Amino acid sequence: MKKIVTFLSIALLSMSCESNLEDLNTDKKHPSSGSVPSSTVFAAAETNLIDQMVNTNVNRNVFRLLAQQWTQTTYTDESNYDITTRKVADAVWLRFYFNILNNLKDAKALVNAEKPIGTQQAIEKTNKLALIELLNIYSYQKLVDTFGNIPYSESLDPQNVNPKYDDAKTIYADLAKRLDAVIAGVNTSAGSFGSADLVYGGDMAKWLKFAYGLKLKMGLMLADVDAATSKTMVEAAAKGVFSSNSDNTALTYYSNVPNTNPIWVDLIQSGRKDYVPANTVVDLMNNLSDPRRSVFFGQLNGKYVGGPYAAGGNYTNFSAIGDVFQKPDLEGLIMDYAEISFDLAEAAARGYNVGGTAEQFYNQGIKASMSYWGVSDADITAYLAKSSVAYATATGTYKQKIATQKYIALYNRGFESWTEWRRLDFPIFNVPANKTYADIPTRFTYPVGEQTLNELNWKAASAAIGADKVNTKLFWDKF
Repeated sequence: MKKIVTFLSIALLSMSCESNLEDLNTDKKHPSSGSVPSSTVFAAAETNLIDQMVNTNVNRNVFRLLAQQWTQTTYTDESNYDITTRKVADAVWLRFYFNILNNLKDAKALVNAEKPIGTQQAIEKTNKLALIELLNIYSYQKLVDTFGNIPYSESLDPQNVNPKYDDAKTIYADLAKRLDAVIAGVNTSAGSFGSADLVYGGDMAKWLKFAYGLKLKMGLMLADVDAATSKTMVEAAAKGVFSSNSDNTALTYYSNVPNTNPIWVDLIQSGRKDYVPANTVVDLMNNLSDPRRSVFFGQLNGKYVGGPYAAGGNYTNFSAIGDVFQKPDLEGLIMDYAEISFDLAEAAARGYNVGGTAEQFYNQGIKASMSYWGVSDADITAYLAKSSVAYATATGTYKQKIATQKYIALYNRGFESWTEWRRLDFPIFNVPANKTYADIPTRFTYPVGEQTLNELNWKAASAAIGADKVNTKLFWDKF
């Protein structure tokens, strides 16, 4: 019930131009510059962040399409790499800078204005600031991994409407320093935002594991461009990451509007009959007789049939997206035990000391994913015994083996799936008609608004990264 009330408060905050914010409760012990307490502003930022990562709105999140998890049957523009017509990049940019980072900035100001009473409240204040900083770091990393160079050191300044773009690798280095400071500063003996933290309920021990997981992931992103830094970061992070699915970073959604998973809004409430599982992932899982197919996809005449990627077709001729993804209360994941396990597998395969072997962590990742989706222990054991799955006998290099299983485990996690494909180059994707493999997007082009309103800085950023094209590779994407 507390989460539902907080969701409603967030809905009011999101409609602030039309709502009377004076009606929101004020925490008298924690004065703010307005009537909205820091907890509500933080919850809004947290919800906006996870909503953006998990939604499948064709106007602002097309990553399941770029990852070839899904494809479109009627309006195939985005599947054919057109993100300009609907100004998808503009929407992503706006969501992160305005709806997420700006809210986090406001939440920080409100927390800084709070006057704690006693040691416990002082520690909680420190933890609140650490949690805000952690989501800032996560958000800026996602922006870098989407666009490359971005406004960073001059961002969020209302007096500077034309911020410069900072170098992406330099931003990564600064984010890593900020992340180390968060990890060092978190006090797990105290809470933070309590029930206003809709993910972990203010449990800082859980958030600390998330922070270590983020450090692990950022370290691996650097593996092909700065191996020494990568190794140092990953080995330091490995000790503190998730140890089970109970650690997963997820937002609970509910069956009542407006507290539903945005996927339900995009698929069911909207009445859209355009998305189907793409043959890229369906064929891969068919070849492995993967037991997760019954969860991920519906059957068509007793078979799992993927839509030909980007080719369109009749919606009824292909398997439907699995029923679980059409439920309004499906939780929204942004980090889970399975992906962390595969990260550790890759690190071990690269020779990093992470407390286990590549094969051990690879098996752990498969088990974590299958357990999460309700696959029986017997089916998990049988799957791992397949020669096409077992780490020792599966096809390809360590990158191909790990990337293939990680790709399956990241189903419905479009952004992460697309990112891992860009970084590890597996599995092999399908190519739309009149395109080449080199045309597959490896980044988003900058927003149209930046090109017109911040032209000089946009031009400088475009030149710095090579060109403002969807197939320009980011600094960490070397192969």
